[in-house]
Amino acid sequence: MKNTALFLVMGLIFYTGCAQQMKENAGQINFHKLTPEEERVIVFKGTERPFTGKYNNYFEKGTYACKRCGTALYLSDDKFRSECGWPSFDDEIKGTVKRIPDADGMRTEIVCVNCGAHLGHVFTGEGLTFKDTRHCVNSVSLDFVPAGSEMTETDTAIFAGGCFWGVEYYMQQVTGVISTEAGYTGDDGEKPTYQKVSSHSTDFAEAVRVVFDPGKTDYESIARLFFEIHDPTQMDRQGPDIGHQYRSVIFYRTDEQRRITERLIGQLKQKGFKVVTEVVPASKFWTAEAYHQQYYAKNNGTPYCHRFEKRF
Repeated sequence: MKNTALFLVMGLIFYTGCAQQMKENAGQINFHKLTPEEERVIVFKGTERPFTGKYNNYFEKGTYACKRCGTALYLSDDKFRSECGWPSFDDEIKGTVKRIPDADGMRTEIVCVNCGAHLGHVFTGEGLTFKDTRHCVNSVSLDFVPAGSEMTETDTAIFAGGCFWGVEYYMQQVTGVISTEAGYTGDDGEKPTYQKVSSHSTDFAEAVRVVFDPGKTDYESIARLFFEIHDPTQMDRQGPDIGHQYRSVIFYRTDEQRRITERLIGQLKQKGFKVVTEVVPASKFWTAEAYHQQYYAKNNGTPYCHRFEKRF
């Protein structure tokens, strides 16, 4: 009886915690309505029975997205037959899947970075593919979007506004953002490193490249957010981070992006903000070192020099 009572209490605490987390996230992320079975797996970290999922033996070309928030997670090219009973992938779309220690103390759980939905577990060292990685995912946690559909049409934006960790942290939370990548741009010099950029001997800026689905968000919405998660009035710095690599810049890829950016800056100036954000054509983007990618998501942290402040 004591064990039963303890189990019930622990279950209630877990249920309450999950419900509270969903309530906190709901203000930022658009959740899709889930069936009871989907909720059991996605929210309460259950597992579907092996060999029963609709994507277990499914190998059409396309993209697999999170059932709860719609974020693209896996490409069909990375799916393989593992005969384990669940859909298996040896890679994910960069920045979309987070690894955390499982509650069982042995396995590694994988969740959607955008909304925290439970996907399954990841295993390495099995030698099943060249990448030696197996994302074992519940079909019920996924939606499939065939190749050639709207999701495959993407757009890209590039922003610099202080430490790229903080900018990427906020961009990852936008519904419709497919992937984010921290890197360096703004200089025509040779391949940069963090050490070179930090030495103030280059004109590279710490930047974030954002790939998004135009069917779910648009460039203007993301650009507005950029101006609201950093201080566009600070020159060559952001909070405690000082240096030319921390300047505020939007690297536009099209004339339409330039026009939208200039219009938003005009609106801010009318409100009294002394905006110093540069608006320059996009140039070669160099991906930053691996430890910089999705830094806060991987380290369970939050930005120290970025915060949201409504300006529009």
